[in-house]
Amino acid sequence: MRPYIICHMMSLIDGRIDCDVTEQIETGDEYYEALNKLECPSMLMGRVTMEMHYALPEPYIATNNESKGEESCFISTKSKAYMIAIDTYGKLKWQNNQADDMPLLVITSEECPKEYLNTLTEQGISWIASGKRGIDLPKAMEILYEKFEVQRLCVTGGGHINAAFLKAKLLDEISMMWCPGIDGREGMVATFDGLSMDTPPTKLHLKSVEKMGETIWARYGFE
Repeated sequence: MRPYIICHMMSLIDGRIDCDVTEQIETGDEYYEALNKLECPSMLMGRVTMEMHYALPEPYIATNNESKGEESCFISTKSKAYMIAIDTYGKLKWQNNQADDMPLLVITSEECPKEYLNTLTEQGISWIASGKRGIDLPKAMEILYEKFEVQRLCVTGGGHINAAFLKAKLLDEISMMWCPGIDGREGMVATFDGLSMDTPPTKLHLKSVEKMGETIWARYGFE
């Protein structure tokens, strides 16, 4: 058992997802209006996105790199909604235990230093450690469902964590918004990015489409 997982993203029409650029084009609340309609109170982001928007600018540097070495979790508080960070090796540093008025929950691998996990515990930040070589996303999602009772979850970027969930076949739905603008810069991350060249394409089926201002919102399911 795991949460029902929706990837919810806004991009330019070329698929690029640099928030600084999309916010210059779409200045309204369309993204958050659509997010509310998805009824997924908990949100999950990758390390780079969390570093840009929520974590402290300086990284966490452990003085002792002895790893946790086993699957485990710590529940600081039970909540109806969490702000969840993917942080494989424990690099994000936090000012407090909340983001956007939601309790923080950090997912790491079992290679993460025990010192980092102890620091999270002391700060009152919940965490999950799962996976010997990188994060075991399917198992982490099971723990999220069973221990933290998260039933619906939005994955909101960046492109590499979106692709990791896609590769692990953990997405139930894609909620995609295109705002009326073009990025076009070389090397900018797309909505799904970083998979190997031999990865086959993923076919979706259209569930709904809606015009919100000048932004198009489409929801897709998997075949």
